[in-house]
Amino acid sequence: MRRITSAVVTSVAAAALTLGITGGATAADRADAGQGVRAGQVAAAGTAPACIERTSVTNKPGGGVRVHLRNFCGRTMHVKVVVKSWSDSGCKSMPKGSGWVFQTVGGRYDRTVVC
Repeated sequence: MRRITSAVVTSVAAAALTLGITGGATAADRADAGQGVRAGQVAAAGTAPACIERTSVTNKPGGGVRVHLRNFCGRTMHVKVVVKSWSDSGCKSMPKGSGWVFQTVGGRYDRTVVC
């Protein structure tokens, strides 16, 4: 029974990674991405894949956000930072290996998506 439960949990985790429903990624998520998704594989739409690292995601106490993104995918990616109660970043082209800092003076960080 334990072996079946383990297989089900592994399958569900791999499906979640493939569908991109795991939320924001950290360096640890990027390292784990190879278990269910090949490096450089891109989600079809929605939340950006784990190879787009989100670091220093900060919701400032007085309002505003600061997000640092880095592209560890195998190719150029197009991403957008979605902000609650404020303007989103717009679609940004990020060549592989590049980084980008996005900041606002209002709103709250929601998510990073492919565009």
